[in-house]
Amino acid sequence: MRAAFPDFRLGKVLATSFTGTLSERHGDAVERIPVPHRLVDWLAVNGLAVDSCTTDQLDLARELRESIHAAATAAAIQDALPASAVQVINDCSAQGRAAAILTPEGERRWQLGSPPCVEDALSVLAADAVSIIAGERDGKLALCASPTCQAAFFDTSQSRTRKWCDMNTCGNRQKKARFNANQRKNVRSPE
Repeated sequence: MRAAFPDFRLGKVLATSFTGTLSERHGDAVERIPVPHRLVDWLAVNGLAVDSCTTDQLDLARELRESIHAAATAAAIQDALPASAVQVINDCSAQGRAAAILTPEGERRWQLGSPPCVEDALSVLAADAVSIIAGERDGKLALCASPTCQAAFFDTSQSRTRKWCDMNTCGNRQKKARFNANQRKNVRSPE
């Protein structure tokens, strides 16, 4: 992994993890795939290794990311899916040469075309987005409660009441802010 870039925020759901490559969307946005080779890194970490990426492919990946985010956000708030986002997701899903394969351990892995290209990996991301937005998987789309983040995430908790896209970042920040506010309140309160 190349240094000098923000860490990836990895999750268990491929599509929403991909949307997390742009975080703090309503604050000081953090772009985690600012250059083509950084997309190659993210894909490799997520089992979708490709050899290279062009600037045009990075632009397509970002367009898919934003389309997934827009559609997932709409689904989370039970709004109509944006037609342009649906079109991008469908186009990316249809253009790749990826196949789901079963490993000897009984796990699903993705096999990209030969040679593997970014479009193959994007088709996997789009297909994953389709499965969660269409409600085919056990869980619920939700939005992060952090006012600066509001990332779409897939909640698979038993109660489906998770508030944060990531407890180590957004959740921790909110808990820390609440703790500090309570500390200031306790210091000011006469006994």
